[in-house]
Amino acid sequence: MLSAPEQQAYRLLVRMAGAAPADLAAQAALPGDEARALLEALHRKGLATAGPIFHALPADVALGDALLREQQSLESARRLVATLSEEYRTNARRRSPEHLVEIVTGAAALRDRLREMQDSAREEILWFCRANPIAMQGPENTEELTALDRGVRYRAIYERELLEKPGELESIVDAMKLGELSRTLPQLPVRLAVADRALAICPLVPDAARGVGEPTAALIRPSELLDALVALFESYWERATPLRPDGSEEEPDKLLLSLFVAGLPDKSIATQLGVSRRTVQRRLDRLMEAAGVDTRAGLAFQAARRGWL
Repeated sequence: MLSAPEQQAYRLLVRMAGAAPADLAAQAALPGDEARALLEALHRKGLATAGPIFHALPADVALGDALLREQQSLESARRLVATLSEEYRTNARRRSPEHLVEIVTGAAALRDRLREMQDSAREEILWFCRANPIAMQGPENTEELTALDRGVRYRAIYERELLEKPGELESIVDAMKLGELSRTLPQLPVRLAVADRALAICPLVPDAARGVGEPTAALIRPSELLDALVALFESYWERATPLRPDGSEEEPDKLLLSLFVAGLPDKSIATQLGVSRRTVQRRLDRLMEAAGVDTRAGLAFQAARRGWL
């Protein structure tokens, strides 16, 4: 690019609107030979016309191509470093289990890793959400909203008990409206988060041991163990009950129907929806009438048969 003396000479040439070497020498208090060398260097770099009277030329035209070439060179170097680093990590994992599984201790550290995982995800997050989170509550997970906004797909399975926790259902509905695919089951086997099928975070301490010490989790990178955890998620996803936010005015009760089919009692549904238990019963009666059945079991069957969820 330009040396410091060349930059100073160019700025003086711009202000002088044309100069011979002697003019620049006088203005910059330089020897005549040095002033001539600077002007000729500017000419070679496309920043000045040829002498004997040198005139400044636009810097963006002269330096734009050079900057573009430098940027392309840096991008090429970045890709090379990324490729070589991934080759190193892949081979290191094969040689040493420490590179395959990393242990994280403490709620704060685990929370940071969950946030980093979501911030770096490019395609999909898979999530088992149990009833008693050990790192962060659903409403605290603002990283999900950012990831959804940039196109990352979320598939989450929630334990039924979690849907009854204050604030959790509202947070889930907000995420569903932004694109999260949500389902529920009575129970889940483990807590689990998987990003792009390339990194999993799985707490290791069972609920029965909570309160004894800091929570501990494993970070699991590409391996047969990670493949098994993804397969576990997919098997539970297939049998989980879909959750749906309310649709159009013609389909106002999708959320209520989701909670009903998931097995929540009327009282819990009423609490979560902010209505009375009698209102829940009345709305379920209307859904039964629309389905042409007179039992709640029949409503659940027809909801599945007609694809209402």
